[in-house]
Amino acid sequence: MSDRLRNTLLVSVTAFLIVSAVASQAHFLLNLNVRIFHVEHTNDGLRIFMRVPMPYLVADKTGEPIEGGLPSAAPFTTNAFEDGRVVHFVDPAEIAVDPLGLGQIAETGTVLMARETHVPGNVEYVALHRVGEEPGFATLNEAKHAVSQGSTLKDNPLAYVGDVVVDTVINYNFGHAPSAYTLSSLLNPGLPDQDMTANLILDYGVSDPLVFRTRGLMKDPIEVSRSRMAGIVTFVWEGVRHILEGIDHVLFVVCLVIGAHGLHALLWRVTGFTVGHSVTLSLGFFGYVPSGAWFVPFVETGIALSIIYAAFLAVLEVGSDIDSNRKVFVITVLMGLLHGLGFSFVLHEILQVTSPNIWQSLLAFNVGVEVGQLAIVLMTWPLLSLFARFGPTPEMSLRVSIAISCGTIASWWTFVRGKDFLEMLLS
Repeated sequence: MSDRLRNTLLVSVTAFLIVSAVASQAHFLLNLNVRIFHVEHTNDGLRIFMRVPMPYLVADKTGEPIEGGLPSAAPFTTNAFEDGRVVHFVDPAEIAVDPLGLGQIAETGTVLMARETHVPGNVEYVALHRVGEEPGFATLNEAKHAVSQGSTLKDNPLAYVGDVVVDTVINYNFGHAPSAYTLSSLLNPGLPDQDMTANLILDYGVSDPLVFRTRGLMKDPIEVSRSRMAGIVTFVWEGVRHILEGIDHVLFVVCLVIGAHGLHALLWRVTGFTVGHSVTLSLGFFGYVPSGAWFVPFVETGIALSIIYAAFLAVLEVGSDIDSNRKVFVITVLMGLLHGLGFSFVLHEILQVTSPNIWQSLLAFNVGVEVGQLAIVLMTWPLLSLFARFGPTPEMSLRVSIAISCGTIASWWTFVRGKDFLEMLLS
């Protein structure tokens, strides 16, 4: 391989890592937008108990600016200027006049089809709750209890639209109880990060509830059947997506791979990471971790530091004997503990501890993380092997280039996340 070609490849790899890092986001920011659908089977159709953040229903329905520069308000909202920007409040007077109106918007934006047949839904109940004060909605029984007690939202003080969730019950009369159906959404509120929306669908048929998980606006129909495997696959896929879309996890695994001299050493490193994150994924999900607001930025800062340390190890001449591998194994277990907490944050946002089939979903998500980790290894290891064919110098140049890129990116993350951690700690 010529020096020019080798240098071009090294620059390309470095540029790719830096550009990719721009899209990196902290775990707890990825899945704040959550929609939950409990689907109850009835004698003549299906009934959906739906919890949706209110902005999904009204954010795209504001009008052109009117007198004073304010846009005409979206349905069931009022507008005002606050600190020079437009803010949106829930309008209790309009909701009192049309208490099912928000539910009608939700029904219009929800498409339920069975055997390629679509029927309009009948809105039965609507309840509004302030975020942080909303009743439980993790199971069908909790959802029924939540709507039975009605709205808990107070008229005073006025609530920001972004601080409100809407519970809606919609009945779909098909004339029979369908065993399989598709569910999709027409809502497109134009919100930031709406493509990261977490959608949790829980189907209650003749046996144990099945849980389906998808991300985005649900423009493409989600096929729901009584296949338990179909529900498991949605969580496996979510685990794959989370590690591959979480650039910090990708960089960490890449550093593990480039630091391994031989397949045996690689196996020790990958196994250590697996053991570590599997433990804390479960512990973090079930809440056996500190609950203070400082903890999430603390973990995110630790993850960034773990990348720097892994990049440092990648350029050291670590031996490949059994003692060296054991030491690296312990180190990767400890760093894997941090990453597992990061995985648990996103899973906890979309799946509460009281949800049905919790262990099945947790295991499937973890399997997905492992599949994603394996994909990173399979993409990185052959590249190293290719450079190794041309001698130790090209291979070492590649390792150093990647390690410096990962360490530089992680150093910036450490500064940003560390600043957030200190602000949380001192507030």
